[in-house]
Amino acid sequence: MRLSADVGGTFTDLVVEHEDGRLELFKSPTTPDDPATGVFDVLRLAARAGGVSLERLLGGCALFMHATTRATNAVLTGGAGRVAFLTTRGHPDILLLREGGRVDPFDNTVPFPEPLVPRALTFELRERIRADGTVHEALDEAATREVIAGLGAAGAGVEAVGVCLLWSIVNPVHEERVGELLEALLPGVPYTLSHRLNPSLREYRRASSTCIDASLKPLMSAYLSSIGERLRAAGFGGRLLAVTSQGSVMDAADLARAPIHSINSGPSMAPVAGARFARDEGGARTAIVADTGGTSYDVSLVRNGRIPWTRETWLGPRLRGNMTGFPSVDVRSVGAGGGSIARVDAGGMLHVGPESAGAVPGPVCYGRGGTRPTLSDAALVLGYLDPDFFLGGSIRLDARAARAAVERHLAEPLGLGVEGAAAAVLEVASENMVHAIEDITVNQGIDPREAVLVGGGGAAGLNCVRIARRLGCAKVVIPGVGAALSAVGALMSDLSADFSRTAFTTSHRFDFERVNATLAALEAECRRFMSGRGTGALEQGIEFSVEGRYPHQVWEIEVPLSRPRFEAPSDVERLVADLHDLHEEMFAIADRRSHIEAVTWRARATCRLPRSASGRLVEAPVSGTGSRRRLASFDGMSRSDTTVRRLEAMREGEALAGPAIIESGFTTVVVEPGALARRTGAANVVIDVRSGEGDS
Repeated sequence: MRLSADVGGTFTDLVVEHEDGRLELFKSPTTPDDPATGVFDVLRLAARAGGVSLERLLGGCALFMHATTRATNAVLTGGAGRVAFLTTRGHPDILLLREGGRVDPFDNTVPFPEPLVPRALTFELRERIRADGTVHEALDEAATREVIAGLGAAGAGVEAVGVCLLWSIVNPVHEERVGELLEALLPGVPYTLSHRLNPSLREYRRASSTCIDASLKPLMSAYLSSIGERLRAAGFGGRLLAVTSQGSVMDAADLARAPIHSINSGPSMAPVAGARFARDEGGARTAIVADTGGTSYDVSLVRNGRIPWTRETWLGPRLRGNMTGFPSVDVRSVGAGGGSIARVDAGGMLHVGPESAGAVPGPVCYGRGGTRPTLSDAALVLGYLDPDFFLGGSIRLDARAARAAVERHLAEPLGLGVEGAAAAVLEVASENMVHAIEDITVNQGIDPREAVLVGGGGAAGLNCVRIARRLGCAKVVIPGVGAALSAVGALMSDLSADFSRTAFTTSHRFDFERVNATLAALEAECRRFMSGRGTGALEQGIEFSVEGRYPHQVWEIEVPLSRPRFEAPSDVERLVADLHDLHEEMFAIADRRSHIEAVTWRARATCRLPRSASGRLVEAPVSGTGSRRRLASFDGMSRSDTTVRRLEAMREGEALAGPAIIESGFTTVVVEPGALARRTGAANVVIDVRSGEGDS
């Protein structure tokens, strides 16, 4: 048996995968003050449902996969550890200047963002390595010792140290020595060396990732250690894995040593699962994966069966937040979820999000102290949610309180009826979601009409048809396990590790010896990982790539290598042709007469873990036909008698024409007028949004 837990902003999801491949889903409110408590709450739910003790449930678990937003939230809210930054003399403003960009360069009313590490905790070291790796100025050890001693002085309050020296990626001798001095003079204080963590050519990205990683070490080491100890004390004797932002998993102990990999880790798993459901149910290799949680709306794209990556991952607003500097699954998030708060501003404009009611106090209808209406409250007012069957009846919703909040805070200021105001909330939230999807499709030259929309998250079904119609998508897939799409994605993911080294060369003066030595060293690192952490994997593999560019270009693109070594000029010619082709695919242009420059070489070791072949959800039994009627509004004005069907009671292949509502224990799917929904054999819902006249 395997377990996968995903701690979200509102709910903590748990997926139990039995030995025969059957899946069970459980949800419990997240406990922001102590996320581990929410994890154990949902584990106890699973144990009670199975009629066993928590000890027996955990005792039969071989793998426990865990995703959490703790690291992301810590950086965004300033809750990470107090970190000192050691850098080369003359470069103290790396984190302040960043890469020089501004969202609006002509708006001088916007202040320059504060650096991740303040100047008071930034220290310059006397040393200098040249770009060719030679030592221009030796490390001044006496001065370095003095700086480190100051960090440990009473009142400094330094909890971690980040070290990023110029050109350490070419020659790390000075960074390594600083690390030795830190261990000797500040024993027990965690530190991060940039050349070990992220040997990237970009100085800001390397420095930013180093300081983010260092700042998270006290928090994440304590958290992962605590949850591991509590799991073992409760009977767990298996392997604890943590989800990474690269769409894979790694041992929790390894993540504690490099916690930056946990940032945005949960959302990265949705496209892993979405790609499979799009292929199996939609018959498409291009899919828009939308994961609607209680706090955010996370969208990603699967293109030609592949999940795109990005190195432009920002914590906070673009150019104003902090860049992780690491490749990660390209996921865009907007503050539009079931708990997103709706409000009317002084000018009479309706806004939905980004502020969320979260798990505490939650939407008004939860009855936990929330007073401001949310998207969930609006859906309840419209009749889309059953107040007696939310999360299978585990939470009873207060429809009267939701209606009163929508009327007071929205309908009256807008001069609308209550249903009209609720419909407006859904419309505004849907537009926010559409814009997020357009950012990763239309703005990148991809036609969303050629894609299948895969809806994940508990609130995905409320407006998925509406969003698909706005985008021109013909088909929507709502997986039966979609309410915990990220947690399911973790069960489908692989154990992996990434390694990289910088070795600059050009195609017309290709340094075969240096490049092959670099690739050999990367392969050796991969094989050490596979023979260690990857022992017992079903399959193992290594993928090589290089970051290349045209001469005088500022940015590189990552090009997969067709062979692990360069043995002849024809191998170089193949690399050049591959870069041309990829550049043309990405930017619609290629300079095929130009030579190229290769900068950073990468290798990814992948170990395939045992996983379910079916992904079939265990369904709760339903008495009778599972069909009834409920008043619901689809035009924002009047309510009409609407068919409501339990997904568990629908037969394989059974179709349901809109307007209708499909309910399960974990989600509600609104089938808009003119759409046609069909249940598949795997308990998924596939919706043809163009089957009627309402496809405009």
